[in-house]
Formats: sequence, C-alpha cells, structure tokens
Amino acid sequence: MGEQAGTTDKHFLYWGPRLLAILFILFISLFSLDVFDTGLGFPEVLLALFMHLIPSLVLLVVLLIAWKYELVGTVVFGLFGLLYVTLIIVQGSPVTWTFIIAGPAFLVAGLFYAGWKEKKGMK
Repeated sequence: MGEQAGTTDKHFLYWGPRLLAILFILFISLFSLDVFDTGLGFPEVLLALFMHLIPSLVLLVVLLIAWKYELVGTVVFGLFGLLYVTLIIVQGSPVTWTFIIAGPAFLVAGLFYAGWKEKKGMK
C-alpha cells in the first residue's frame, strides 16, 4: 500500500503542474475575448486578439519546454506571478484581485519545483 502511495505522489508531481499550467493558460486566455466587444473590424479584431494572447502563447512555449525541464517551469511561472503582482502594485490596483492570476502561477511554479526535486532525488 505504501509503495502505491509513492507512485501516486510521483504521478501527481508529474501531471499536476502540467495540467494546472494548461488550465491556467486557458484561464488567462479567456481575458482576450474582450476584444470582440470593441466594435473593431475583422482585421483589427484578429490583430487585437493575437496581441492579447501573447502572454498565453509565451506560457504555452514555456510549458512545452518545462514538460521535460521542470526547473524552467518553476522559474518562468514564478517570475510571471511576480511580474503580475508588481505591475498591479505599480498601477495602484487592488492587490487582493492579483491572487486570482498570480496564485495559480505560483502554485504551478511550486509544483514544477516539487517535481524537479523528486526527479533529482531519483537520480
């Protein structure tokens, strides 16, 4: 029974950050849909949609790299969270709302770190 629990932990540490990162990327991508309410023409909407999706596309590339190199996911998702919190503070926006975006990024970073540590301990 103990051996199965260890296997379950390893599966969670492998799949957890990857699945949460996918959900997080989809979540922040939803915010780009506001371009359809702008009243712009079709070419302008496509350009605006692409511009709004740049953070999601960058995080998707990072996720693909972090799939093999967990430390990359740890660093980049952690920095993404810190950057977002910093930008919100500098803009003077309410800090409590930032945890909706930064919290999942920090969670993904922490899970990638735990997976990296687990993988490092196996070698």
